[in-house]
Amino acid sequence: MSRDVYEYAVIRVVPRVERGEQINAGVLLYCQPRGYLCARVELDTARLRALDPEADVDAVRQALGAYELACGEEAGPLAGESLGGRFRWLTAPRSTIVQAGPVHAGLTGDPHTELSRLFDKLVRL
Repeated sequence: MSRDVYEYAVIRVVPRVERGEQINAGVLLYCQPRGYLCARVELDTARLRALDPEADVDAVRQALGAYELACGEEAGPLAGESLGGRFRWLTAPRSTIVQAGPVHAGLTGDPHTELSRLFDKLVRL
């Protein structure tokens, strides 16, 4: 099976940016040779509340959902962008509550399976 280069970033929630504490809430994976861009998110509200009892859970869920939306066919304002352009926009550094971490790379024969593997390893406890 041939393997292709992919890039990924962990989507994290930093409820109080000034403190820098964070939880991993998703993974964004882009594989240019396979035309693949997908985000998978899951918010652990108990962990979020442990970092900030006053966190706006609904707003955080909405912001996380924007990552999934931007990867889909109904990409909203990013619909005119290439998949690579969307990935770069989504991983651009931000000082917001929901943000992408650094971009890392790997090789895969199946980007969807790799996304699931990374999600289980980096997001789920």
